[in-house]
Amino acid sequence: MNEQSRKRAVLTVSVITSFLTAFLGSSVNVALPSIEKEFHITAVSLAWISSSYLLATAAFLLPLGRLSDLIGRKKTFQIGLIIFSFFSFFCGFAPNVQILIILRILQGLGAAMIFSTSNAIITSVFPQGERGRAMGLAVTGVYLGLTLGPLLGGIITHNAGWRTIFFLNLPVGIFLSYLTYTKLPGEWAETKGEKFDLLGSLLYAIGLVLLMVGFSKIQTHYGKIFSIISIILLVVFVFVENKIDHPVLNINLFAKNLTFAFSNLAALINYSATFAVSFLLSLYLQYIKGLSAQSAGFILAIQPVVQATFSSFAGKLSDRIEPRFVASFGMLLTALGLFALSFISFNTNFIYIYFSQILLGLGFAFFSSPNTNAIMSSVDKRFLGVASATVGTMRLIGQTISIGIVTLFFSLHLGGTKITSALYPNFLSITHILFAGFSIVCGLGIIASLARGNIN
Repeated sequence: MNEQSRKRAVLTVSVITSFLTAFLGSSVNVALPSIEKEFHITAVSLAWISSSYLLATAAFLLPLGRLSDLIGRKKTFQIGLIIFSFFSFFCGFAPNVQILIILRILQGLGAAMIFSTSNAIITSVFPQGERGRAMGLAVTGVYLGLTLGPLLGGIITHNAGWRTIFFLNLPVGIFLSYLTYTKLPGEWAETKGEKFDLLGSLLYAIGLVLLMVGFSKIQTHYGKIFSIISIILLVVFVFVENKIDHPVLNINLFAKNLTFAFSNLAALINYSATFAVSFLLSLYLQYIKGLSAQSAGFILAIQPVVQATFSSFAGKLSDRIEPRFVASFGMLLTALGLFALSFISFNTNFIYIYFSQILLGLGFAFFSSPNTNAIMSSVDKRFLGVASATVGTMRLIGQTISIGIVTLFFSLHLGGTKITSALYPNFLSITHILFAGFSIVCGLGIIASLARGNIN
């Protein structure tokens, strides 16, 4: 296989896989009210259906990124596809919310193997001048998944039930695994033979899980205890990583590489401020505005349609203009979109919501692929797996924080109850506070984005 064919194969697999994982996440958000009705669960339990998957993915991502550098990125990627697809299928048979959450955690393990390797494989194959475009296309796959997720997810949930969403992932996953095995020749494992940092991996994973669980339950006694223990474990993790020869996370990448450090910080801030948007809007459109899952899905699709349209252009733009300027512009647009959503009410015109969605879509497009391009272009090849996993970790920690904040506010203001019409005013007040707060956080992210320095 010649070099051009190899590039096309890598890009095809990356784009379709990016689509699959994004499709599932966005379609599940639209299905949440239907899941609540079937299982008769509280708003907090509803949030855990999303956050359990994110938390598991974030906890496994960094260790698996390091492991992929040792045993091979293609192998890790393929195993991840199989795990993700089969446990997605099993989610469709969940008899209660507890089993569904456990299966979502196992699904997150597979997703971690995919996320920790996809960017690294692209970076291994494409040279710097072509990398932004390639990552832009991969991000376009994500946004197409985010686009069709609400659309098809709403239609599927309305006509065939929410379980069908999970069933559909298996055949696509099997096809992608076959494509990876047959069309991606060779392997990438620049640090093969080095030791795997088991202690660091355990400290990181346990510390992160306790931090997120503790944060979401910070008003309780055990929530405070978990938070304190997690901080201690993460401090020990940093100390251990500084002392050993082959750490799961090279702290020097942050300490000595400002572009890498600030680009990751910008990603963390961006996803912390934005991921809960589709979750909250899905509930708002179906509870407050009384729309069906199908109709809500059409509205939620506006944002990712805009993302998909402009993402490739933004990636190519970051090959010509310094990524920090492109990404910072995207962060500004995102902050404006979030601020606009802080004023939604019972009587908000749908055109206003469409406009907010367009602003957010443009913001995400101009931030994501340029920021990823900056991160992956700032490290040596031997650290590509760790860098790719770090990008994914920042994204997933940010997403988990975002849902964690929502879970905390639901717990404090809605309690352990279902979202009924009597609680709609409380729900709206929560959305106002959250969207305004997320807008301010996103504004702070512009500072981190600009501070990263130039890569060209």
